[in-house]
Amino acid sequence: MIRTRALSLSALALAGALALSACGGGGSDAELGSEDNPVQLGVVGASEPYWTTYEEAVEAEGIALDIVDFTEYTQPNPALSEGELDVNQFQHIQYLADYNVAAEDDLQVIGATVIYPLGLYSTKHDSLEQIPDGGQVIVPNDTVNQARGLLVLQAAGLITLQDGGNAASTLEDVIEEESKVTVSALDAAAIPNSLPDVDGAVINNDFLNNAGLSAEDVLFEDDPADPASFPYINIFATTQENADSEVLAKMVEIYQSNEDVQAGVQESAGGTAVFVDTTLEELQTSLSDTEEAIRSTGE
Repeated sequence: MIRTRALSLSALALAGALALSACGGGGSDAELGSEDNPVQLGVVGASEPYWTTYEEAVEAEGIALDIVDFTEYTQPNPALSEGELDVNQFQHIQYLADYNVAAEDDLQVIGATVIYPLGLYSTKHDSLEQIPDGGQVIVPNDTVNQARGLLVLQAAGLITLQDGGNAASTLEDVIEEESKVTVSALDAAAIPNSLPDVDGAVINNDFLNNAGLSAEDVLFEDDPADPASFPYINIFATTQENADSEVLAKMVEIYQSNEDVQAGVQESAGGTAVFVDTTLEELQTSLSDTEEAIRSTGE
């Protein structure tokens, strides 16, 4: 059953605290995945048809599942930490590492899904060359996707970043006098509605359909095959306590192997999704290394 959540972080924290106090651990004593204790999976964008396909595939394997939809990227990790969720699937390794460091948390990666190229789109222009000097371009406002979006714009030749840019770059790192365009930031989910008002925008693949766009409309994108893109592999994440759950591992396997689910993911992504074949050890190492890099940057 897909449910929609539009909770503030404070509301999430309160809900989690109440759940923990009422249940002594955020759930019942029944086995995870049973009818009495269905897995709570948090996602962003549950309206995509493949989530219904996935839910049906999981339940066909005897695992009861509730898919909980959130409206913003900032919500599913706190909900997971507070015990409102058992697992989430909406983020890449870089985003999880950034959250863990900032929140002093230890959420864990338990499996890979896909990696998406991040692209620049426009409804006003058909090429990079058509974007005018002083044009307006939007990037996502969350820390991780903002930095990646800025690197996309730099690679496209539209901006110059201080010291060449990195995974922690912000709008303040844009060297205005050396850049062709002016950049602002907006919540990723709101960018599609604002695209007609600007010269271009970096749009997460989750929201391409909302903008009436497909992969063929991209003006420029980064390369998923580049080893530097590994931290942008999307993942399933859970708590330290559930990291070895066989039920959650089975859910990861279903996502990775069910042909109908994969076809739905690819259709939703406009053909841009690259399914990832990597080991859990490699994912965990990448998460650890990325967290360490973030801590070092902040010192």
